[in-house]
Order: sequence, then C-alpha cells, then structure tokens
Amino acid sequence: MSVHERTPTASRGWVQSYVRMDSKTVIITGANQGIGYETALDLAGRGARVIMACRRTDAGREARLKIIQEVPDAVVEVRRLDLASFASIYEFARDMKLNEPRLDVLINNAAVMGCPKSRTVEGFDMQMGVNYIGHFLLTELLLDLLKRTGAISAPTRVIIVSSMTHKFGRMKWDDIMHDNNYSPLKMYFQTKLANIYHCLELANRLQGSLVTCNCLHPGMALTSLADHVKQGDGYSCCLRCFFTSCCCCMEKTVYIPPKAAAQTSIYCTIAHELRLVSGSYFNKCAEERLTGHAYNDEAAMRLYDMTMKWIERGTPTISPVHIGESSLNTPAQGRRSIEGIPPEQMQMLRE
Repeated sequence: MSVHERTPTASRGWVQSYVRMDSKTVIITGANQGIGYETALDLAGRGARVIMACRRTDAGREARLKIIQEVPDAVVEVRRLDLASFASIYEFARDMKLNEPRLDVLINNAAVMGCPKSRTVEGFDMQMGVNYIGHFLLTELLLDLLKRTGAISAPTRVIIVSSMTHKFGRMKWDDIMHDNNYSPLKMYFQTKLANIYHCLELANRLQGSLVTCNCLHPGMALTSLADHVKQGDGYSCCLRCFFTSCCCCMEKTVYIPPKAAAQTSIYCTIAHELRLVSGSYFNKCAEERLTGHAYNDEAAMRLYDMTMKWIERGTPTISPVHIGESSLNTPAQGRRSIEGIPPEQMQMLRE
C-alpha cells in the first residue's frame, strides 16, 4: 500500500491528499468558471489531462489560459458542448470516441438555476434539459469508453454534481416539464433530485462493469449559478425583492468560495478509498445517507426509463400511461412535430 493510500484523502471538507493523476483523462462540463474551473485547476495540477467541456468556447479558452498561468505544464483542452442540444452532445461524444484512447473520470458539473421558463433545442425545459437530460445522454454515450478504460486501468468514475436542494424537490410525474404553474426554483429542485435518481439507477446498471457512479452536494458556492435568482428573473416584483435581499444576506453568511465548493468533486475524483464505491451521495468530502423520497430505487428506475424514451423520440411528450414501462420499443403517443433522433445517432447511443 502506497503512502497516498494510507493518508486520509480529506479532512473537514478539504482534500489533503497530494495523489497524482498522471496519464488520466478527465472531462468536466461547465469548467470555464466557478466550481468546474476550480476542479479543473486542481486536477490539472495533479497531472491529469483535463478536457473542459464548455458551451462558450471563448470563456473556456480564457479559463484554460488562467490554468496554464498557474500550472505551466498543465494539459488542458477546451471543447464545445451545449447540453441544451442533442446534436452538440452527439458531436462531442463522437469526437471523444474517435480521438480519445481513454476516459477515466466524467464530472457532470454544469448547471443552470432558477432561470425563466425557456426550452432546449428539442423542446425540454431548459433547467431539466441542461442539468439532467443533457448529462444523462452524455453519460450514456461515453459509457463504452469509460468501460474500456476501466477494464485496463483502475475503475473509472462518473461523478454527478447534485445539490442538497434535492431534498426540496419532487418529481412532478404528470407534468415533468412544469408546463403548468411554472416555478423556476421548484424546477431547479426537481432537476437536482433527478440527478440523485440518475446516480442511483446508473450505479445499479453498472454493477460489475468497473465503472462507478456517485453524486454530491458541493456546498453553497458564491458563483454565477444563482444570478437569475439574485436578479429575480421570472418572478413577481415582491418575490424579486425578497430573493435579492436573501441572496445578499447569504453572500455574507452562507456562501463559500468556489475553491471550497470544489473539494467534494475533487475528493470523489481522486480518493483511493472510493475506487469501488458506487451509488453513494457525498457532502463535505464525506459520505452522507440519502433519506426520505431521495432514496427511492423505484422512482430512479422510472425516471431512467422515461428519459431513455425522451432520447429515442427527441421530444418531452410521453403519454402518462407509458411512464415507468421499461421497454424502449413502446410506440410514440402524443408526439410533437419535433423530429426524433436520427438512426445513426440512435445506433451510437446503443453501441
């Protein structure tokens, strides 16, 4: 056993280990700012080859230059990924599968929070699409590469950044996109619960594959994620004033710097003691038990099957009578005019 394996990886919410990640390849979504940037900076400093998957490549290139200024020998690349577009996700995954010999860690970090009602390219709610569905599809497309790497190296890892706000979330099964009585924050809470369910079901399906999947709460970080909430976008005048006041107060008393919030993502990436741990939830660099409605294998399976149907059909419309069926071959009902996934992309998903 090496010295690093004997040394506690983290203490009091901070990573203490100097373990290296030389020859490892890590993808981090939303890595151009906030928690994603701090995670990329740390892992690049450990020798990992970091792929920053960003919607805005100009911001990604600026972030890359900042990392190289701090870590001159860092191996960091910027690639475009728009989680609100299936086409962008397929293009990113295809590029990875064609050009990358290995993938050791996938960190699903990107998110939007509390934004006004809007849609992804395929017609999903923007928060649900970016925070959950886009990452779900990305993960499915990269599983083969993760499995191949895991078979020749240490177990590979999928890390899903959720939030403690999943406790406030409820799956609105009969109106999953919240088309009626839309609440930006309620939708955000639902997406974070969906992240938890994704982790639970994916971990079950990955048993014996040498790929693990864990999720985490990063902490209440002072980043741009909450800008929509602070500005009160999509809220009434009274609620806008309330949220603005609350956020100003929280910035002084509750929020932590992005570097501190990135510690649990870093811990889940490098901790030797987690190499065979899967389906767990972490907070402050320690495992935390999921309770109540969050620990629900039946709901996790139901959402997983529903999401696979969305991906196959390229539309959020599914008749409620089919929700929870495990087959992908159920005929589409109530389908919108949005075209489904092209055959070559569906083949890629099933490879």
